[in-house]
Amino acid sequence: MSLYFSIALTLTAAALILVILLQSREAGLGGLTGADTSGGSYHVRRGLERLLFNLTIVLSIVFFVLALAFAVFVG
Repeated sequence: MSLYFSIALTLTAAALILVILLQSREAGLGGLTGADTSGGSYHVRRGLERLLFNLTIVLSIVFFVLALAFAVFVG
């Protein structure tokens, strides 16, 4: 059981890291440092940017649930 949790956590963490890196690559160098490059205008996520944003939320929830389950059942 511990092996399955470890594999699932590792795969989820790798996918989460990949999705986060893809998001920051699209933001440009100003977005990486926290600089406001939007000029004060409202920005709506569309297309791939929205998909990556939603995928990040889903993967982070899955990772959190897996980590809690790992701590409860294996720990």
